[in-house]
Amino acid sequence: MTETTQRRNTAPGTGKQDAGTAPQGRRGDGIAPPETRGSTAIADTVVAKIAGMAAREIPEVHNLGGGMTRAFGAVRQRVPGGGTGVTQGVKVEVGERQAAVDLDVVVEYGAAIADTAADIRTNVINAVERMTGLEVVEVNIAVDDVHLPDEEDEGEGESEQEGRRVA
Repeated sequence: MTETTQRRNTAPGTGKQDAGTAPQGRRGDGIAPPETRGSTAIADTVVAKIAGMAAREIPEVHNLGGGMTRAFGAVRQRVPGGGTGVTQGVKVEVGERQAAVDLDVVVEYGAAIADTAADIRTNVINAVERMTGLEVVEVNIAVDDVHLPDEEDEGEGESEQEGRRVA
């Protein structure tokens, strides 16, 4: 069990509590609140990962990245230690208090692109601002492609064919 002790500021020699004085720091000035003691720097890659994950949460988003970006991402994912490609199709600029996000998106066929873009923008802004405390000044979305239901992704067809090979 923990015992709690209360401290009171008392005026010297009187034994009475002095309600007008605040706790004093080492130099005699008031103690600064914890949020002002030091600085926090958030890397661009952190914001890019948050934005990429938030954009992928929208059901109408098939993938992120342009054609060549997706092709390089597919190769990179096959290389051990190449990464997961969470930031594929995401570019960010991060300042001290603000961030800007650019997204390259592939949407599912049949999705209302304007509504999907609004959903992406809202989700990305909410996620980045909530997790980092940065103000998101803009989220620019470029729709690079539409994924058709009968199209295979790069890499999906190859893995299926590899499973059918006879040695």
